[in-house]
Formats: sequence, structure tokens, C-alpha cells
Amino acid sequence: MSSSKEQASISQVMSFLHEWDQGCKTVRSRMLRDFLAKNTGKTCPELELEFAQVASLFLARLTAWIRLSYMFGTCLDLQLRALGVFLSANSSHQYMIEFLEVGGVLTLLEILGQNKLKEEDKAEALHLLQIIANSGQKYKELICESYGVKAVAECLAKSEMERTQGMAAALLESLAHGNAKYQIQVYKGLIALLTCTSPRAQQLVLQILCIVQPIIKTAHHSIVEPLLNLLRSLHLEVQYEAIELITELMQSEVRPALLRGLVAFLKPAKERNPKHKILEGTEVAKMTDSFPVLLQQAASAKTIRILAQRSEEISKELLSLRVIHHLLYAVGNQEHANAQKQASLALEHFVRMYPVVEEHVRRAMGSTLFESFMHNADELHLNMDDIQADILRSNKVNISCGELINHKREKARLYVFIII
Repeated sequence: MSSSKEQASISQVMSFLHEWDQGCKTVRSRMLRDFLAKNTGKTCPELELEFAQVASLFLARLTAWIRLSYMFGTCLDLQLRALGVFLSANSSHQYMIEFLEVGGVLTLLEILGQNKLKEEDKAEALHLLQIIANSGQKYKELICESYGVKAVAECLAKSEMERTQGMAAALLESLAHGNAKYQIQVYKGLIALLTCTSPRAQQLVLQILCIVQPIIKTAHHSIVEPLLNLLRSLHLEVQYEAIELITELMQSEVRPALLRGLVAFLKPAKERNPKHKILEGTEVAKMTDSFPVLLQQAASAKTIRILAQRSEEISKELLSLRVIHHLLYAVGNQEHANAQKQASLALEHFVRMYPVVEEHVRRAMGSTLFESFMHNADELHLNMDDIQADILRSNKVNISCGELINHKREKARLYVFIII
């Protein structure tokens, strides 16, 4: 570039910066729109050429304005998108450093916590944090050191917009990878999110935990209760992801606690809410109170069937927890047809796998009901009368370890006999 052209370019940039410094909100908004239209997608060298090698001067002004005005939401969308032009430009390492040195990460995280700001602005802030996190381990550590995990997790829990939720979830997943120093902090933050009230957030968190758990390897005991409670969800997509995570955790140290919980939920304690009894009729209150518990009972039976079908070792652990007694109880539960159906299907697996279980179930059901069960397990509840249901709920089945061992020996002797 010739000297005259250089002088003209510098003069143009200085004029631009002077207009910015003297401009009101309206003027600056127009300038940002022009900047976005002209420079979106440019590389760092291209931006430097556009600003006569002093693009950092405009970045500093833009950053300062954001820090001073973000709480009021003044042109925040334009401000963050313009900032994104700098941070996302190829070879933009110097811009990134300049932004971080003036507390850029803290500013973005504070935006996430402002209740009055638009969801779209928070999504853009998350996008910029993701760009920073993608730049390497030390940048992920900087976000975590700035209490970023807490800020992003709270944003995910409180957000009502799917784009914001998705970006918050993606950022949390990113912070869990290649960030050994803060991996456990992110993991515990995800576990804490299991108790949030947003079904979409719950689904996203469960999906991330399924990905992160094999990386963490050791499961934290605090995951058991909130995870099992998600089996009460009215949303099938949340139940599905919860079952997937439970399956993943079968290789961890929380397996015994999860199996105990699943079996216990097949025979739930009655939950009642006195307030509902005053405000509503007794029958309505009864249904309202017990419905989540019944959903959990059905989902637990389904989970038990899936786990037992995948592993004989888990099947035997479940048998030692008196799962047959509990499944028979659930089959007799006439308050929820799907709980009966799922329990029947799970019970069918054990009956067909273990002759000793078949003997106990036949005696508990009686020959007529047992034949109907073996013919079509998922429709057993349609062919059951009140007396038969009551008998199942009152069953005393208790298959001892000795019976299972004897069954295994008999099976081995029969195998040897067939070979001979």
C-alpha cells in the first residue's frame, strides 16, 4: 500500500473512531449494523486491513461500551454480534487476549444472570463463551475459575427458549472435555441440574451425562436419587434418557443403589397431600397424589426388564433383591395399567430364564392366571379380576440364593447328561 493510500486509510479509521466516540446510542447502532454487514466472516488480517492495522482500537471501544451498558440491554444484540466478528475471525488470538484481559469472560457470564435481558442476548453470550472455550484448555479453565459452571447451569435451568438451553448445554459439555482440572466440578453441576423443573433442560442434561460419565469413570453417589426421581416425569423423552443413563451407570459403583431403588419403586409407599383432600374430592386427590408414583413404578419395571435382558449378572442381583415379589405386586396394581403391563413383561423375562422363578410365579398366580400370563404377558391385566389382583399384591414370594444355586447345578447336570 502506497504512503498516500495508507494515510487515507488511517484518516478514514480515525474519522470512524471519532464518530463512535462522539455518537449517541442511535449513531453507534447504525455503525454496528454497517460493521456487521461489511465485516462478518472476515479473517483477522482482513479486519486489520479494513481498520488500517488498528482494529484493536475499535475492539477496545466496543468492549468498554458493552461493560458499561449490558445491564440495560442497550443494543446488546448488535454489540455481541459485533464482538463475535472479532472473536470468531481466523487467527484472532490477539483479539481474544485483549478481550479477556479486560474481564470479557466475567462480563459474558454476568449477562447470563441478568433476569431482565432477552433470551436472544443470553444465547449470543453463550455463543461467544463457546468460541472462547473452543480455543483451548486454558480458556476452559478461565471460564470455570470465573464461576462459569454455576452461571451456565443456572441459565440452562431458568431459560425458556430452546436455542438458549441448547447452547448452555453444549457449553457445559464442552467444559467437561479436555479440562481435567474442573471436570468433576462440571460433572457435579450437571448432577445438580437433574432437579431443575424444565423437561427440556432435564433431557439435555441426561444426554450430556451419558457422554461425560465414561470420561469421569467414577460415579458420584449424589446422582442416584435425582436420577431415579426422573422416572416420575410425565415426559417420555426424559424417562427414556434417564433409563439410558441408568444403563450406562451399571458399570459403576452406584449400581447396587440404583438396583435397590428400582426394585423399591415397584412397591411404593402411598403418598398423600392433605391440602388436596380439602380442596378436591377424595378420589381426585388420590389420583393426583399417586400418579407420579405410578409413573415411576411403570418406568422402574421397564428399566428392570431392559437391564435384566442385557445382563445375567444383573438379573441375579435383582433376584437377590426379591424383584419377583415386587414385580408380582406391581402386576396386581390396578391403579395404573401401564405399570401392570411393564411389570408383566419384566416378570416374563425372569420366568422364561429361570425355572425356579417359574415355579414360584405359577404358585403365586394360580394355574388359570399363569396360563394367561404365559400366553400374552402384556395383556394380563385385561384378564385379571379383583380377587386375583389382590392375591398378587399380597404375595409372599421369596426365592432364596440356595434355590438359584440348586437350579444352576441341575442345569449343569442336565447339560452333562445330554453330552454323554
